[in-house]
Amino acid sequence: MALLSRTLPLTLSVLGLLSACTTSQHFDLRSPSVLRPALETELIPRTTLFGNPDRGQVRMSPDGNKLSWLAPVDGVLNIWIAPVDDISKAQPLTRSTERSITNHQWGFNSQYVLYRQDKDGDENYHIFATDVATGATRDLTPVRDGVRASIEARSASRPNKIVVGMNDRDTEVFDLHLVDVATGESELLKINPGFGAWLIDNELKPRYGYETPPGGGAQVIDFDGNILVDIPMDDYLTSDFAGFDASGRFLYALDSRDRDKAALVRIDTHDGSVEPLGVNAQADVGTVLYHPTTRRPLAYSAEFLTQKWYVLDPAFTEDFRFLQQQLDGNIGIVSISDDLAKLIVYVSGPQSPTHYYIYDRQARSLVSLFTTRPELERAGLQPMHPVEIRARDGLSLVSYLTLPPGSDDDGDARPDSPLPMVLSVHGGPWERDSYRYDPYVQWLANRGYAVLSVNFRGSTGFGKAFLNAATREFAGKMHDDLIDGVDWAVAEGITEPGRIGITGGSYGGYATLVGLAFTPDVFACGAARVAPSNLVTLIESFPDYVKPYLESDWYRFVGNPEIASDRRDMLARSPIMRAERIEKPLLISHGANDPRVAKAESDTIVAAMAANGLPVTYANFPDEGHGFARPANQFANYALTEHFFAECLGGRAEPFGDALDRSSIEILHGAHYVGGLENALAARRGT
Repeated sequence: MALLSRTLPLTLSVLGLLSACTTSQHFDLRSPSVLRPALETELIPRTTLFGNPDRGQVRMSPDGNKLSWLAPVDGVLNIWIAPVDDISKAQPLTRSTERSITNHQWGFNSQYVLYRQDKDGDENYHIFATDVATGATRDLTPVRDGVRASIEARSASRPNKIVVGMNDRDTEVFDLHLVDVATGESELLKINPGFGAWLIDNELKPRYGYETPPGGGAQVIDFDGNILVDIPMDDYLTSDFAGFDASGRFLYALDSRDRDKAALVRIDTHDGSVEPLGVNAQADVGTVLYHPTTRRPLAYSAEFLTQKWYVLDPAFTEDFRFLQQQLDGNIGIVSISDDLAKLIVYVSGPQSPTHYYIYDRQARSLVSLFTTRPELERAGLQPMHPVEIRARDGLSLVSYLTLPPGSDDDGDARPDSPLPMVLSVHGGPWERDSYRYDPYVQWLANRGYAVLSVNFRGSTGFGKAFLNAATREFAGKMHDDLIDGVDWAVAEGITEPGRIGITGGSYGGYATLVGLAFTPDVFACGAARVAPSNLVTLIESFPDYVKPYLESDWYRFVGNPEIASDRRDMLARSPIMRAERIEKPLLISHGANDPRVAKAESDTIVAAMAANGLPVTYANFPDEGHGFARPANQFANYALTEHFFAECLGGRAEPFGDALDRSSIEILHGAHYVGGLENALAARRGT
């Protein structure tokens, strides 16, 4: 859900994604008790929905002998390891004590596990390697504070090396370093001449750079300045490069040139010819499954309303048929052993948390590993209903509706009577809502709210025409789409005026501020996380390493603050300019170290509202960034948010209890606007 999540579309994003910002009796889904009204249904505890998973993010070593996953050690997520055939022998591999490890991957030599960590949410990551035999961990990027490092390439051809990008020489661009994962020895591989990103082959040789030419768009060029691929502006955010095959001749990409929906293509680097391999009529190609050593694509998925897989390699046709017969829900494959014998497969859906399996291709068998959150399997999670809502100008908006338990007796995806509703707006804005298990949505539904998620224009996955329809439409047609979703819900009897809230993080936080400032009669209240309030200062405060992409995304879609007419338009679309119109209750939460949306964005709008005596509550987290990583901080913000919505929409809230005790939360303004918050703060001060 992150603002800036697509600033580097042709490679892995330099800014990453914001995870969803995102006690109880458990009961059988078949029991009549699930049909009781929501106010009689047991609350699902915040800790069950948002606490650390029991185990998650499973990976298999390339040799197929070991499994790794993330699981808590003293409340902090760490990497665990076990033999692939006996997970009962699992042991923690790392011992991080301050911040959870949130991602990891195996080195191709199967001897090291790689992961990244930052400091208090500043997103200046270091890359670490842990020896699976000894548990010894080495910082592969021991650089000064303020430098950001990322893994740019790994390869089965050179299993002991990785390529790391670092902006230590120039904060705007990333030079390449070849690093030995065992010794930490590093050598400068390539000084960056100004590229925004790199394309590196499987011999770990940099082959092409990626840059934005004058006027926008993108070009993939070699080091002599020859252009291999020219991406027009309209295709910039719907085209993406995945990497080379093992031969180094062919480059795989998602490409929307000459079509609306992005297709999987193969580009011949000898002559630049393009061969389409996979396409979907309704949606962009999404996930692509690649052979672990040859790097050939084996299958791909696309999601319009729901996900579908398409097989490219005939050798895997029966495997996918078997998996789809055995597993009900969204299927993903996260690891394949180098010999193709074993796969790590997961399945999930709106009413089921992720469950992992080992799939043996020769035996055609599935061995269950575990569910990430077993307590939720009997917690009465609610169905997510895909719907298409017609925007006022005719665009089709893929949306998802989730209703509280017991509110839809006949199962027609309409409540028996109108409900309070929360409009949940995704971040990005170049992201999308999907048909999946979403703890934030389930939490709100369990508290008694209908929850509507609308893929407004500018959302990804629906083709370039839909995405580009958002050009210069911040607080314009993008917001109209959200209002059209609200009007649809009222017309369908799902909710009624005066009982509608809005929430979101990052771009979703901006949309929340826009909702209250530009359409103050539509929403009863709003909860915004890490929200931009001023489009001019937002762009002016971006980190240096974002600057190479501004012309093709932010300047194009929002405006260039250095151009006077653009600046005026950006201010006109900024909630700070209408702060006096925000008369409905507003909750704002921010991380003090946020590098994408500076804390000043929240400071200024809170100050403007407070000066006019308007109802705003402001929570700051001094040890967080763009989203809240520490579980204690997450629990505090969820507790605060559900009490805020209970106050203005009349839903339920689990008592604060000790939710604030271990958090760094600071209420900088307006504690008295949230019922029970002052008492919870006083009790916290007494512990």
